[in-house]
Amino acid sequence: MPQHTHALGALIASRICHDLVSPLGAIGNGLELMGLSGTMEGPEMALIAASAAQALARVRLFRLAFGQIEDDHVTRAEELRDILGTLHAGGRITLTLQITAPLPRPMAQILLLGLLCVEQALPQGGQLAVSQTPEGWQIVATAARLAPDVDLWRALCAEGPWPRPTPAQVHFQLLHHCLAAQGATLQRQLTDTEFCVTL
Repeated sequence: MPQHTHALGALIASRICHDLVSPLGAIGNGLELMGLSGTMEGPEMALIAASAAQALARVRLFRLAFGQIEDDHVTRAEELRDILGTLHAGGRITLTLQITAPLPRPMAQILLLGLLCVEQALPQGGQLAVSQTPEGWQIVATAARLAPDVDLWRALCAEGPWPRPTPAQVHFQLLHHCLAAQGATLQRQLTDTEFCVTL
C-alpha cells in the first residue's frame, strides 16, 4: 500500500468518523433522557438504545483503527475498554481485555487492527482474550471451530502473496502497513481450538 494512498485513506476515515460521532452521540443522549423521563419504555426502546450505542462504539473503533494517528498521542485504557466492551456486549464473541495503562496511539491502532483480524477466525463465535506478555501484546481466540483465512495470514506474515483484497479484509493490509511502519513483527500459532497472535 503506497504511503500517500494510506495517508489519504486515513484522513478520509478520520473525517467520516468525526462527522458521525457527534450525531450518534446526540441520539444516544436523547434516548437516555427519554428513558429517564419514562417517555419510552419496553423492549423496543432497549433495542434502539443498544443499536445506537453499538453504532457509536463502532465509529469510535473505526476512527482509532483506520483514521489518522499522531505518534505522540496516547489512547486511554478506559476508552479501549468502553469501545470494545460495548461492541461485544451480548454478542457471540466474549472478550477479556487486560489493558490497564494508556497506549501509544500507533500501538493502540495495531492492537485494534489485530483484534479485527483475529475476530474473523471465529465465524461461529467464541472467546477473545487480550493481554500483554514479555513477548508483546497477545490476542488469543478460543473456540470449538476456528477458521482463520490461511492466505491472508500467510501474506500478513510475509509468507505468501496478497490475495485480491475485499472491503471485509482491508484491515489485514492496513495492519501489515502499520507493523512495517513501527518496525514490528507478528507471530501466530494455531491449534484445533486456539489461535494465538503476538504483536
